[in-house]
Amino acid sequence: MTITQSSGPAASGRYRAEDCNLEDFKQIVSTQTRVTDYPYADAVEQNVLVYGPRLHSYLAHPAERADVQTELARALTDGPGIVVFKGAFPHLDVVDRATDAFNRLIGAQKAAGITGGDHFAKPGANDRVWGALDKLALAEPEVFAEYYAADMLAVVAEAWLGPNYQVTSQVNVVNPGGTAQRAHRDYHLGFMSEGQASAYPAHAHHLTPALTLQGAVAHCDMPLESGPTLYLPHSHKYGPGFVAFHRDDFTEYFQQNYTQLPLEKGDAVFFNPALFHGAGSNVSTDIKRMANLLQVSSAFGRAMETVDRVAMSKALYPVLQDLTSRGASDRTIDNVIAASAEGYAFPTNLDHDQPIGGLAPLTQAELVRQALDRGTTTEELASALDAQANRRLGGGQ
Repeated sequence: MTITQSSGPAASGRYRAEDCNLEDFKQIVSTQTRVTDYPYADAVEQNVLVYGPRLHSYLAHPAERADVQTELARALTDGPGIVVFKGAFPHLDVVDRATDAFNRLIGAQKAAGITGGDHFAKPGANDRVWGALDKLALAEPEVFAEYYAADMLAVVAEAWLGPNYQVTSQVNVVNPGGTAQRAHRDYHLGFMSEGQASAYPAHAHHLTPALTLQGAVAHCDMPLESGPTLYLPHSHKYGPGFVAFHRDDFTEYFQQNYTQLPLEKGDAVFFNPALFHGAGSNVSTDIKRMANLLQVSSAFGRAMETVDRVAMSKALYPVLQDLTSRGASDRTIDNVIAASAEGYAFPTNLDHDQPIGGLAPLTQAELVRQALDRGTTTEELASALDAQANRRLGGGQ
């Protein structure tokens, strides 16, 4: 991806808050998207590339399909970072059947007294179905098959991630009165605090967006009053953006300059996860704005070997206790934990392992560190590790 910021990382090779320069950011997002640069696009609306139903006619022939994908990849890197597909699902009855299935899942959650947590909204404010991909497949496999047979998802996912990508899905219904999200970037670094993101080297900020593709399918008409997502085209090109979106001056600029396009049922939007964006406020009185939020991951975002880190953490905990009692440094303790315990919160089952009190659930490494700090016994930690592992796999508390 072309990173065009004027301000660069500090001598440490990290992006810090003081590296964020709003004037540099303004210059980048002032770039104008030209439809003549994208021959398969139908239009540019509010600096966003819009592809119409005619795009489907180019996808059957392998060579032309490849040309389309090359253009989409360029749009998501050097272009505005966002593409809208009008009529991505040409058969709206397929969308309707999936909508009905999602509503049944939501109804079942409510009947069971489940209130879903959320990354950027108060629990219960929206109707959220975590893990909707496998829930739909298990509950209504026929609906799943006809829905995900739609070719547009495959085209754009392969364009950005190549083959063997991994789809996940979260259904979100923003009810009337639902408030707007603060502008943010997305998974991975976008789900971290400013301090956590700053700990990663600058090159990781540049590379991680290539591991994920964000998307949303409209399951109802979304006029502006229903609060479709707000975007800032070209903002993905700003190098320190995973730090900058936490700053109030960048938030204020976003609020004054965002793009917001209405969508119709069956439309889809896909964007670079580094793009500044946030859901809008639903000021309508009767529109329950349902979107199937798609997060598609690269095949390369996983380790080569499977490791039983629960067993490792249990075995090492008495050693860590002994090191602590003998006055070992925090760095020594943290190094051992980092080499043994899982230091990342995802993937997980967000129904049971919810991001309450932060953007991500507690990691295994954090659990071990907390146990040491609190003087937790070996038996207590073993139980906590087992319970955490069970939650991550979809079990109860």
